[in-house]
Amino acid sequence: MGNFVNNNTVKKYELSQNYPNPFNPATKINYALPKQGFVTLKIYDITGREIQTLVNEVKQEGYYTVDFNGSHLSSGVYFYRIQSSNFISVKRMVLVK
Repeated sequence: MGNFVNNNTVKKYELSQNYPNPFNPATKINYALPKQGFVTLKIYDITGREIQTLVNEVKQEGYYTVDFNGSHLSSGVYFYRIQSSNFISVKRMVLVK
């Protein structure tokens, strides 16, 4: 999953804050990869339980956008975590119904 946005020269790994945030029920998550690699992007609940895997594959260098639909989830705080190579980043998002 995830839409490739462009491959203008990416200088560093990035995980952007989702938007909109808070959201109901859908949001977008942007990330950037400076080199090709295996990427995982997962959603977790407040207890650390894995809710959904959004990305789990090799991606080329570039900027990406992933859509996340939380219509099946309860209102609350969730986290999304990206890992690629030695880069790991976690951000918080809020679902309000």
